[in-house]
Amino acid sequence: MKAQPLQAWINGIGLIAPGLPDWATAVAVLRGEAGYVPAPSVLPVPLLLPPAERRRASRVIRLSLGIGLEAVTHAGADASTLATVFAASGADGHNCHSLCEQLAGEDRQISPTRFHNSVHNAAAGYWGIATHSMAPCQVLGAFDASFGSGLLDALAQVALDGQPVLLVAYDSEYPEPLHAKRDTPDCGGVALLLSAQRSEASLASITVAPSRTPAEEMGDAAMEGLRQHIPALRALPLLQRLARGTAGPVVLDYLAPMQLQVDLQPC
Repeated sequence: MKAQPLQAWINGIGLIAPGLPDWATAVAVLRGEAGYVPAPSVLPVPLLLPPAERRRASRVIRLSLGIGLEAVTHAGADASTLATVFAASGADGHNCHSLCEQLAGEDRQISPTRFHNSVHNAAAGYWGIATHSMAPCQVLGAFDASFGSGLLDALAQVALDGQPVLLVAYDSEYPEPLHAKRDTPDCGGVALLLSAQRSEASLASITVAPSRTPAEEMGDAAMEGLRQHIPALRALPLLQRLARGTAGPVVLDYLAPMQLQVDLQPC
């Protein structure tokens, strides 16, 4: 039986990446109105968290909260009511490094804070604390296909429940020696607020279906480097189409040989 395409409206976007501190900055770069200037990722202070949790917030927490809240704010939505999908190829690289150092030494007593920040759903937990959300949440990991996996899950929820879903896809770098095996250069991520119905906030509609066509690459070498080395940014070709308001299909990486064809119709 032929797979049925999944459809939704994009109502909000959040983005943080090296040299791209927010969606507004990225739009100018993706349109060619400004040059891309490489720089370390700028991670916002998670002001919605209580002081104790704010002090403990890792780079991954600051990243995921930053992009999620940017998407929600652009759409004028209530974060506390939104179902969420969090997708990441790994977890917290720096925290993982610290835990490995601790376990390799003589004192193997792990800090409770380090331990609870090490789990894959830590970002989702901090999101619930920050936004007071009791809505359903899914947490996924599919290595380099994590953005595509999260997108499919979010779209399926929109199709089944008819309610908005916030997708938060993010990745973190690992210090050496793990960096030699997983060379993600810095934190980066994208958030999309998806809905079943068009609203005043809608930016475009998307229809997603399986494809065997190779994924689209970025024309700029530096931007292509971000796409290849930060798995969450496999979304960049789609984001470029959104920034430019270009209708038509764009193919994104998923679980090879299957890819995802996203047909985009700007509002």
